[in-house]
Amino acid sequence: MTVSFHDLAGGPGVAEDPIAQSELAALTRRYEQAQGKIDREFGIVKSDLTAVRLQVGNLDQKVGGLDEKISDLAQEVRDLNTKMDRNQAQIVELLSHLVGRDPGTS
Repeated sequence: MTVSFHDLAGGPGVAEDPIAQSELAALTRRYEQAQGKIDREFGIVKSDLTAVRLQVGNLDQKVGGLDEKISDLAQEVRDLNTKMDRNQAQIVELLSHLVGRDPGTS
């Protein structure tokens, strides 16, 4: 034995009540519209996240390239310092020779 809503409430069931059917249809439409909006907004967020991931990847590559350039520049500075030290030593040596010599002779 089955009991219908009509039997419990003493009135017509949803299937028989046009007002209830109309309200149910309106609620269903609003739910479907909200679901569609949520799906679109989720798609936008997902797309934006993908774009951010690509940008982060590009920035990571650029940082890696900068690290290499900084290392190269640091080596060049070390090489220049070594060369300057060597040149300064030569200048000191030449000046020492000049000072030890007679200023009238060249």
